Amino acid sequence: MTATVTLRGDGRDVEAEFTLHEGESAVFTLDRIDGDAEPRGCSADEAEALFAATVTYWRQWLAASRYRGRWREMVHRSALTLKLLTYAPTGAIVAAPTTSLPEQPGGERNWDYRFVWIRDAAFCVYTLLRLSFTSEAAAFMDFLARHIPPPGHHPGGPLQIMYGIDGRTDLTEEELPHLEGYRGASPVRIGNGAAEQLQLDIYGELIDSVYLYDKWAEPLSSDAWEGLCGVVDWVCDHWDQPDEGIWETRGGRKRFLYSRLMCWVAVERAIRMANRRGLPADRLKWERTRDDIYRRIMRRGWSDRRSAFVQHEDDDVLDAAVLMMPLAKFISPTDPKWLATLDALGAELVSDSLVYRYDPEASPDGLTGEEGTFSICSFWYVEALTRAGRLDDARMAFEKMLTYANHLGLYAEQIGRDGEQQGYFPQAFTHLSLISAAVNLDRSLG
Repeated sequence: MTATVTLRGDGRDVEAEFTLHEGESAVFTLDRIDGDAEPRGCSADEAEALFAATVTYWRQWLAASRYRGRWREMVHRSALTLKLLTYAPTGAIVAAPTTSLPEQPGGERNWDYRFVWIRDAAFCVYTLLRLSFTSEAAAFMDFLARHIPPPGHHPGGPLQIMYGIDGRTDLTEEELPHLEGYRGASPVRIGNGAAEQLQLDIYGELIDSVYLYDKWAEPLSSDAWEGLCGVVDWVCDHWDQPDEGIWETRGGRKRFLYSRLMCWVAVERAIRMANRRGLPADRLKWERTRDDIYRRIMRRGWSDRRSAFVQHEDDDVLDAAVLMMPLAKFISPTDPKWLATLDALGAELVSDSLVYRYDPEASPDGLTGEEGTFSICSFWYVEALTRAGRLDDARMAFEKMLTYANHLGLYAEQIGRDGEQQGYFPQAFTHLSLISAAVNLDRSLG
């Protein structure tokens, strides 16, 4: 802590007592330093120089963006948010910087999201690459290379679904009953029990981001490709398992369509990479698996009764996660089956521009209480409308969503019935999906 007034510290707390008259100001700065450093004072000139250096850094960073389209300010606010969710010493990208902010006031859906979700970070890499921020993508690839264990180390597959910002794997979930929690919500948690879940979709998000990094930033090394082949081979052997899915349900494993979809993405993107660069691979196995997954989704993921693709096999529950089907290039955005699905989702899960991820009563997730609408799903819905050619609807939904941001352009995970932000904040998922929706809608509007 540095300030233009006298600071006193005891190793835990820092305080200052001072008087300001009209027109006067006091400046406080927070620095990241090594070791035990005492609070220090600085002159007004030094404080002004520190502020100017900070502003210059962020302006120079943002100048690298190649986005010049509509809603540029909101796109760049979201990009700044993603950058601030990166951890420079290791290249990690966290899902959110907060813990135990409730999805419902006073409810139990309070989680610790101060970790590196493979899914969320991979989506961030894709989004930052689209805006031409390659150094953050490279840093995360280095994080993977340094901290992800070799195949066979984790019993649930080559990857754990999340890691600490320093690469740690022990993320044991604990409750802190001595803390009241935000607005009385309890329990307050540190760690996250979902770390031990099986979530097969993470391989699709990861390999898609690696594919784009190889294409737009820097080609993979031979060692990296060999490691990736091991991951793809594992996906080929295990894609048909039930898992907890993208929503990390605590009500038992199921065969979720989204998990199958992203396993298809993992194999399909690896095939593309191998073919584009002439890399060695078990193409016959990969192509056979890709086609098997496709046929399985089209046959058992479709409900004739609902005229829609549904959440998981052997049920008719709708799930906003299937909005990724055209976004991942699995199905044409104008395919009749997809358009029927889009209509079904709009009728059941969409409230104005806000999208619920699924109906908890129809698909119990093992938790009590209600939840708000999921902002990432709302922006996925915008992008699905855009790709389907429904540009007027897409623009209206997108611009309505912009009104729910706070005064700094930030979003939480969810939006409640009264328009309030709910859940962990700010959320990387929401901001990266805003960027993607804006880029695609702007391009389609011409």
